[in-house]
Amino acid sequence: MKPSQILLFFHIVIIVLLLSTLGNAWIPPNLFGNLNLLSLGFPYLVFIHILLTLVWVIKRKKIAIAFVLSTFIFYNPIRRWVNFTPKNENSKSIRDIKVLTFNVKYGDFGWDKVKKYISDQDADIILVQERDTKTALRDDLIKYPSVILKTKHKIVRQENLVEEKDRGNSFYADIDINGKIIRVVNVYLEPFRLHKSMLSFDGFGKEGGKISTLLSHMIPTFKAHEDQIRRIRKAVDLSPYPVILAGDFNSVPNSYEYYNLGKDLQDAFLSAGSGSSSSFYDYKVPLRIDYIFSSKSIIPLSYKVDNSVKLSDHYPVIAEFLLN
Repeated sequence: MKPSQILLFFHIVIIVLLLSTLGNAWIPPNLFGNLNLLSLGFPYLVFIHILLTLVWVIKRKKIAIAFVLSTFIFYNPIRRWVNFTPKNENSKSIRDIKVLTFNVKYGDFGWDKVKKYISDQDADIILVQERDTKTALRDDLIKYPSVILKTKHKIVRQENLVEEKDRGNSFYADIDINGKIIRVVNVYLEPFRLHKSMLSFDGFGKEGGKISTLLSHMIPTFKAHEDQIRRIRKAVDLSPYPVILAGDFNSVPNSYEYYNLGKDLQDAFLSAGSGSSSSFYDYKVPLRIDYIFSSKSIIPLSYKVDNSVKLSDHYPVIAEFLLN
């Protein structure tokens, strides 16, 4: 085969892989778990696609037109990672509520600093994942094994959805905000229990090496997420009130988790965010796994990943909303 034919074949394979990530909206992990792995590689696949497209443009090949046009298919999937929507500078003057979600990694970076940061944000609704289980928390916090919620407003009702024995933890609380009730769902899907040595390149070629170890952690976790999502979605779908759903999904955009937890809800980052949405940085690979979604009647005004602080392996995520 000629070099140009090999390049064309390789580029088509990349396009097929990118298109396959869209299948995560419909294909559950228990049916085909490997498909969800592709969502992890989406940014790299897009980068390769754009790079190869530039090669075709430089070569002035007609096929470049097709590849340029194909990029628009992935416009929204790309925006879930990087968004260039202008910020709303007037959000503070018109907002009804401010929401903060933060995986605090059990206070390993200093629980006092974490509490001070959270207090300084003066948010109406605070969602925390991986709380410090060794420290007694104040009485006004709703306590669950791994997640907590604090609010300035009255809680009408609450119910656990995913219990700690599931290696995840989620619940909802119906909150009365100045006469308007909204359902807030704190999501913490089962973590992967990975450590950095699994991601190093040495030993990948060994028998029963690190790729198989990674897969043995990831595929079962994807499958466990499917059941957890089913329980969370029931609380969303049957809610008599508008919903804010936020937390640590332990999954990237374009994954089964993203598509199905966000179904019929709006991603606040797409509506009001700007720049990079990466919220997890510990593995030196930028990942977005923390989210804030809302019903259509709850209008996102601003969205911020606060990467100015490193009080966990996650960055805090903050959004402001108008209750319509």
